Amino acid sequence: MLACVMALAGVRVIELAGLAPAPFCGMILADFGAKVIRVDRTKVAMAVDTLARGKQSVAVNLKSPEGVAVIKRLCVQSDVVLEPFRKGVMEKLGLGPEELQKENPQLIYARLTGYGQRGSYAMAAGHDINYVAMSGLLSMLGRSSEKPYAPLNLVADFAGGGLMCALGIVLALLERSRSGKGQIIDASMVEGAAYIGSFMWKSRSIGLWNRPRGENMLDSGAPFYDTYRTADGKYMAVGAFEPQFYDQLIQGLGLDAVDLPSQMSVSDWPQLKQTFTRVFAKKTQAEWTRIFDGTDACVTPVLTLDEVGSHPHNHERGSFLRNAQGEVSPRPAPVLSCSPAEPSMSRDPFIGEHTRAVLKEYGFEAAQVEKLLSAGIVECNEAKARL
Repeated sequence: MLACVMALAGVRVIELAGLAPAPFCGMILADFGAKVIRVDRTKVAMAVDTLARGKQSVAVNLKSPEGVAVIKRLCVQSDVVLEPFRKGVMEKLGLGPEELQKENPQLIYARLTGYGQRGSYAMAAGHDINYVAMSGLLSMLGRSSEKPYAPLNLVADFAGGGLMCALGIVLALLERSRSGKGQIIDASMVEGAAYIGSFMWKSRSIGLWNRPRGENMLDSGAPFYDTYRTADGKYMAVGAFEPQFYDQLIQGLGLDAVDLPSQMSVSDWPQLKQTFTRVFAKKTQAEWTRIFDGTDACVTPVLTLDEVGSHPHNHERGSFLRNAQGEVSPRPAPVLSCSPAEPSMSRDPFIGEHTRAVLKEYGFEAAQVEKLLSAGIVECNEAKARL
């Protein structure tokens, strides 16, 4: 029986270097087998892309017509172009989707921006917090009587941005297998974040969000869906909102339900939360973990990034990987039974490390490459990589 190759093996991606969302999208594609070539600028000492696993790097001077011509040649010979710039930047360079798809109608052109390619904010600067704010989700995030709280830069940059863009690329590749045609992907982080939060809209009719921010069942309002500090200054996470799970929570805490208010008595939630807070503070995180492991109380330790890899469950599944430099990061998800991701364990590429090799692969003659190098149109850092 032949072994399966990775799902995206054979797919060639040109990723224009950017920040966080697009690099994450490119890393997802690389993890699942795509050949991802990141186009960096010349005269840059260090890459800001910390999500470069499995990628190659070419360094090209985008300010020169010759450099633009090099990038165009790479793009039209690839399957996917991934660009993170504001609307109009690629068109000014002569690298817009219409220009490139004239030469390669099968090209998939992914545009990942905060506000999308159309609309009054299309040209505006912004970051994750702005996009989550515009999605409506930020208004729902935060503790009772406190201001809205941005949960790191996860919702828009990575979930609504990089991940949703990767989904769009895979969908476009699937559609191309039927039609033979490429298409343009307009990935807006505002819309991606809102779409990720579809449950918030769809569940309003059942009363989940009738109360102010931070006072509902799933936003830290309920005592049985919150975190609690332990005796050693660590935390436990509680998510026991189903009655049968809540019963096991009460039992594990050593409390008697007869002495407590009803689980769904909203007016008594503050009092019940004080009780849980007091009880959790009596034991260490390790002690509570031993009590609740093996139960259905939905109580788990809040692990730090340094602790997750050694937790027995995560360790058994190999959920976290250690690369050649000893850095730990999550294993790509989901796990496919036949063609799982096989992420590179090598270090991230230096800027321009693969310039010579990539240009040769894309049909440039050796003399052409040397001419581009000597003119400063491209840079190659092979020597640095060998140190």
